[in-house]
Amino acid sequence: MKCPFCSSENTRVIDSRPADDNSSIRRRRLCDDCGKRFTTYEKVETIPLIVIKKDNTREQYDRSKIESGVLRACHKRPISAAQINQLVDEVETEIFNREDKEVSSSVIGEIVMDKLKDLEAVAYVRFASVYREFKDVDTFMSELKKMLNK
Repeated sequence: MKCPFCSSENTRVIDSRPADDNSSIRRRRLCDDCGKRFTTYEKVETIPLIVIKKDNTREQYDRSKIESGVLRACHKRPISAAQINQLVDEVETEIFNREDKEVSSSVIGEIVMDKLKDLEAVAYVRFASVYREFKDVDTFMSELKKMLNK
């Protein structure tokens, strides 16, 4: 590991421990040449996931897109930030457990809707109205009736 101060490759690990999220290792290093200390993080390399959008274009998976959609659906609802993060974590875990290199945005949307349905009804209907592109009140009402029947 190169020292960020003097670019020497003569560095050593002096302390190693799990990072706060327990998914990476935090290492304190010491440069033997300049004597300065710095921190590095070691994380498992994940397989890049490609999302196939409705128009068949492909883009790299971006967690923040799911977060922003869920945040909009939960706006002014009694749902904590921790609950939202947990929901997004569960969605992400389910997506990555599929072990596919490509996943359809419709699959991601359905997973999010299933999780939202269990969390909060209004947030679910808000998300579904955008995701399923409700064109009129009848479509909206039929979705509400489905929810009430379950």
